[in-house]
Amino acid sequence: MTDTHDCNDCPLSSRRDFVRDAAAAVAAAFLTLGAGPRGLSARTLGVTAARLVRGDERTYPLPAEDGASIDRDAEVILVRYQGKVYAFALSCPHQHTALHWEPDKARFQCPKHHSKYQPDGVYVSGRATRSMDRHALRRDAASVVVDLGRLYREDRDADAWKGAFVTV
Repeated sequence: MTDTHDCNDCPLSSRRDFVRDAAAAVAAAFLTLGAGPRGLSARTLGVTAARLVRGDERTYPLPAEDGASIDRDAEVILVRYQGKVYAFALSCPHQHTALHWEPDKARFQCPKHHSKYQPDGVYVSGRATRSMDRHALRRDAASVVVDLGRLYREDRDADAWKGAFVTV
């Protein structure tokens, strides 16, 4: 069965719409805080900012427990899940709408076309055709350094995408 929906008819048509919806998604995430299954708790969903910025690199504290934090300025979602830390692009890979966290289902979802993703960014269902985009990152003592200049798409560089995490 082929999906024949035309994405040109989608409601977001400008940067202003994107920014408005991104802010609404972040606000909605905070309004729905609560415990999530499988160890990832929405209670640890928060806002973060880089401690150090050098070119395309942003340095963040290594997350102490499973959860997700959003750096709106850098458009990054930092996630610790099952002993690994990931850095994702804030936007859905389908049409770049800001993703939000569903605490009752312990997953990310795109509010525009309802694409769903596991906490590790793996695509579950919806209009998107690939998993969430991952940034390259490395561990530096008690910090994680995210390289905003190196974004991996699962469909174009599967090996780099699979390796874009640090173990904690």
